[in-house]
Amino acid sequence: MAFDIEMIKAVYSKFPSRIEAARIAVGKPLTLTEKILYAHLTLGEANSPFERGVSYVDFNPDRVAMQDATAQMALLQFMQAGRYKVAVPSTVHCDHLIQAEIGALADLKKANDKNKEVYDFLSSVSNKYGIGFWKPGAGIIHQVVLENYAFPGGMMIGTDSHTPNAGGLGMIAIGVGGADACDVMAGLPWELKFPKLIGVKLTGRLSGWTSAKDVILKVAGILTVKGGTGAVVEYFGDGARSLSATGKGTICNMGAEIGATTSIFGYDEKSEAYLRGTERGDIADMANTIKAHLTGDQEVYANPEKYFDQVIEINLSELEPHVNGPFTPDLAWPISKFAAAVRENGWPSKLEVGLIGSCTNSSYEDISRAASLAQQAVDKKLKAKSEYTITPGSEQVRFTVERDGFLGIFENMGGVVLANACGPCIGQWARHGAEKQEKNSIITSFNRNFAKRADGNPNTHSFVASPEIVTALAIAGDLTFNPMTDSLVNEEGNSVKLEEPSGLELPTKGFAVEDAGYQAPAKDGSKVSVLVDPKSERLQLLEPFKAWEGTDLKGLKLLIKAKGKCTTDHISMAGPWLRFRGHLDNISNNMLIGAVNAFNLETNKVKNQLTGEHGEVPAVQRHYKKHGIGSIVVGDENYGEGSSREHAAMEPRFLGVRAILVKSFARIHETNLKKQGMLALTFANPSDYDLIQEDDAIDIVGLADFQPGVPLTVVLNHSDGTKNEIEVNHTYNEGQIGWFVAGSALNLIKEEI
Repeated sequence: MAFDIEMIKAVYSKFPSRIEAARIAVGKPLTLTEKILYAHLTLGEANSPFERGVSYVDFNPDRVAMQDATAQMALLQFMQAGRYKVAVPSTVHCDHLIQAEIGALADLKKANDKNKEVYDFLSSVSNKYGIGFWKPGAGIIHQVVLENYAFPGGMMIGTDSHTPNAGGLGMIAIGVGGADACDVMAGLPWELKFPKLIGVKLTGRLSGWTSAKDVILKVAGILTVKGGTGAVVEYFGDGARSLSATGKGTICNMGAEIGATTSIFGYDEKSEAYLRGTERGDIADMANTIKAHLTGDQEVYANPEKYFDQVIEINLSELEPHVNGPFTPDLAWPISKFAAAVRENGWPSKLEVGLIGSCTNSSYEDISRAASLAQQAVDKKLKAKSEYTITPGSEQVRFTVERDGFLGIFENMGGVVLANACGPCIGQWARHGAEKQEKNSIITSFNRNFAKRADGNPNTHSFVASPEIVTALAIAGDLTFNPMTDSLVNEEGNSVKLEEPSGLELPTKGFAVEDAGYQAPAKDGSKVSVLVDPKSERLQLLEPFKAWEGTDLKGLKLLIKAKGKCTTDHISMAGPWLRFRGHLDNISNNMLIGAVNAFNLETNKVKNQLTGEHGEVPAVQRHYKKHGIGSIVVGDENYGEGSSREHAAMEPRFLGVRAILVKSFARIHETNLKKQGMLALTFANPSDYDLIQEDDAIDIVGLADFQPGVPLTVVLNHSDGTKNEIEVNHTYNEGQIGWFVAGSALNLIKEEI
């Protein structure tokens, strides 16, 4: 695999001058987060100070990484950009579409058969446009990135919320939607609100049963699932430097559970060791030349309260192992108090399944420490009383831990090795019996444990812990077991106690792999054909959206006046619709089916103004489109909150909705609408929302003079012959108005190319 050495050299060469300029502009010492952010600002903004949590800033990321579920639409859009090759190094990772059921080989074969057309498309489009392709079974995106692509001081965006995993190697890595990834691959800068900064000072050292996972479980308990929103969490201190690079990755990965934009550790000896251990010594050598720039300034860490918006301090020497849950990753319990919590809350104490691995905890260190407990179980004649599964994070890790005998140890204990994929962590788990919806408990070393997430059963009480604690509790089969203090009775009737786990951060014989599962792109993709069957139900090539016709928009029908919360899930549901993520026409049949109609307080039932009958939202809109009539959607506060799902903006555009008029937008959704050539408008007077009537025909006036900061006029033509004129606002800048005129941001990019 190519590690993009020339790209990294270019990044490092600008670090000293960029950071010195930033230090002068800000007028004070810099955190590590600020150093990397300022180093990646677009050139015109490089010397400007920005207000945290307020200023919107353009960045130039170094890399894009996409998982297979989100890559489909991102790459279908990219194909319209007119480029022969992606503008930045990019990769696709096939990890989301493999369902866990029987075991690694059988599950992988089934996935390859079931998803063949999707994999063939992703392979061919990657091959054509210079994108690295990681085949099904190669591993989970975040572990593969950490092993191959993450580098200290870099900036990456990825189409998965746990992209921050790469922060374990000192990289600003942020999860985004497919539209953002498409833009960066097409050469556009990427916009982000300059984040607030939370500093976490770690002192002491981990020992015994405690692991890096317990650090983030503790932090989640402190900050809750929303406490990191709009912020980057930066870890520092002697305790931080004592953690392995993969342990740091675990902490950064699960920072998504506190809502953080990303999390990061500075470059240190552990980072260097991991780079060299994964055959990237040349990157370590380069990083060493600018080592002072790859950590925060000494003055910052000496007086963190002056430089961070919030500071938390954790003594690793005093930290207990934690178990978090159920149903939320921020309900944190020290192991000494967990048994009492189980009893007091009436949670099922019998443990049905223990699951280790995933993108959060599948490193060599994780597996070796869990295997040390599994070996104890075999030696002490203990049989695991719970089902037990192991999900390796990558083929490199799987091959190496099999070589070193760890997988055999798990099998001797009764464990089942699953495919190198996300599997149960994202709900890709065909758990037998889950359909009965019986009350039960499971424990995982994953990152999220929301109701129904793993197996679809709302009565599954899911808890999160380190691989070591998961393994110990699976051996006991009892959530009230505390391995630090309690004993177990073995098959011979003797009382035995588990000793502290032990393991290695890196394999003494080095990593090994026969086939990592990587496909390099063609050097010349001009002759490569992208494979999409015109009859496919899962994939569909996109046609460019039409450019603005140059006139005001008149006679628009009101499609729906949405009342209350209308998230991207209400606009474009997930679940069974995920299989259509690469087929815009088919997935558009879920458009706004979850939104509440203000006129009848029902979902997916709106009036068709052409027939006078009520029908499903997508069907009514398709009827308007068939007759060449545009429409408008009206919404309430914070319209489009939730995930950055670009389908929620593409579906209305595809079906002929011309404008979205709301009291206020969630920022990412507003930007996505703009990128698709839609009009995203807000009421100047929010109470004008009440003037909208079910049979309205609506005009949008003033587009001939569409310019930044100038409101537009909306005329509400009521069925009784009366009308209201209202003022509406927008946040379009000149470039975004160009997107509207061209029909979409991609259309404009193609024109420029």
